[in-house]
Amino acid sequence: MMDYTGLPYIVESMRLADIKEVMEIERASFPTPWSARAYHYELTENELSHYFVVRQRPSQESQPRLLNRVRRSLGGGTKPPILGYGGFWVVAGEAHISTIAVHPNWRRRGIGELLLVAMLDRAIELGAEIATLEVRVSNIVAQNLYRKYSFEQVGLRRRYYSDRGEDALIMTTERLTSITFQSRFQRLKQALCEKL
Repeated sequence: MMDYTGLPYIVESMRLADIKEVMEIERASFPTPWSARAYHYELTENELSHYFVVRQRPSQESQPRLLNRVRRSLGGGTKPPILGYGGFWVVAGEAHISTIAVHPNWRRRGIGELLLVAMLDRAIELGAEIATLEVRVSNIVAQNLYRKYSFEQVGLRRRYYSDRGEDALIMTTERLTSITFQSRFQRLKQALCEKL
């Protein structure tokens, strides 16, 4: 797994106590948000699921006003607020990325990419052979991030998103342990560390 010690962010496993903050980001990010009950199920009953949150490292609060505003909007707390989260399931050798979201005030800073890298790292540790996901056809920003990490479109799910009847692209990586994937993945991780 990636060494996050030198980064301004902490990536850690999502806990039940995180659900309230996760739901704030969920509602701000998706037209049809998951429920708190769904996250509770994922964390307590779904043995196939792996969920993570990202927080700013406390000693490096480079933007305290923005951080304090986010903390206040999420009800305070002793830990730095959650800036983003993501999760995946491992089923039959496949890591299926179920969600990635970043607080609106913290987007376009590499946090979504950091979550993707953390999930791919963990999926590889768990022995997943490939990673797959669905993404809205209109979400070009997310598609570009996924393509950067070797996800390719392999199919289309018509009217997958019930809120607008929008189609979803099915995107999948090549073998996560292949030389070509690993070479690119390690190079991109290094570049992300330098950027953050």
